[in-house]
Amino acid sequence: MVADFELKKLVKPLQDWFDGHARVLPWRDDPKAYKVWISEIMLQQTRVEAVKPYFARFMEALPDVEALAACPEDRYLKLWEGLGYYNRVRNMQKAARVIVSEYGGDFPADYEKLLSLPGLGHYTAGAVSSIAFGIPMPAVDGNVLRVLSRVTASYEDVLKQSVKTAMEAEVKKIIPADRAGDFNQALIEIGAIVCVPNGKAKCEICPLAFLCEAYKKGIVDELPKKKVKKERRIEDRTILILKEGDRVGIRKRPSKGLLAGLYELPGLEGHLSEEEVLAQVKAWGYAPLRILPLTGAKHIFSHVEWHMTGYRIRVDELEKNCTEPLIFAGLDELEKVYPIPSAFEAYKK
Repeated sequence: MVADFELKKLVKPLQDWFDGHARVLPWRDDPKAYKVWISEIMLQQTRVEAVKPYFARFMEALPDVEALAACPEDRYLKLWEGLGYYNRVRNMQKAARVIVSEYGGDFPADYEKLLSLPGLGHYTAGAVSSIAFGIPMPAVDGNVLRVLSRVTASYEDVLKQSVKTAMEAEVKKIIPADRAGDFNQALIEIGAIVCVPNGKAKCEICPLAFLCEAYKKGIVDELPKKKVKKERRIEDRTILILKEGDRVGIRKRPSKGLLAGLYELPGLEGHLSEEEVLAQVKAWGYAPLRILPLTGAKHIFSHVEWHMTGYRIRVDELEKNCTEPLIFAGLDELEKVYPIPSAFEAYKK
């Protein structure tokens, strides 16, 4: 960050702006630690509008720490279905169990103790401690890094942990002790709806424009700086919709690796022809009656990109000696019981 920039100058205009422009969000009406925590984990890779229905559904099914701690895995994975990054919700249950066993079901009002819980990094611990308990600790996410980079005209790589740590330290110095949660939320909010990325920054309505060094220098679109990521690995996949009557065949993925423990439409490596697919289905012990090719689809993970083709195959009454045992479930079960990730969304439809 630019050493001679006085970051404290942004405190009052930021708070004044937040008082008049803060969005009405379901987790803000009663900022208890559990609600703040759930919302922050959900929001880490997903837009606010997309999170709202997930948050409502999750809170209705699992309204407190005890409920999450006791929830069967398939149930909470189903509630999380579509949000991705499923290890996050697994870690949430681990943390919930620690809170129940060590803290009697109450979140500890202590930043270091929150930080020690499974799945809570500096950002989440800072958000929960400041918003729920008023503890003046920073909550620096991608939005905040972008705002600070632009306000200070810093060309440092925000993906470096050392840069993020330095920004956290600077923010900690200026957090108002009486409004810690509001300050952190205001900084995040500015980045979410005003100081947005990709050439869309709304500098003309930004309350920080008068002191923003990037705005003064005309370099807003150049910041923040990020090291170019490695290209994703491309994997070709063939997805199969095996239908027996009104039921569809699914299987559980391995307990480790990509999409661990979730349910999937069975897939094969590569883009296979109809003949190759029929041969594989027969080898599994199923009797295919007819096959219909489906349109291609793509799904992007953080490091892998699936390029998919698909087939819908109607099979005869199921044999008992199948070498690839599948769960054949009705559409209602698929909708309510089995967590199937959004990677298969194009074929679920």
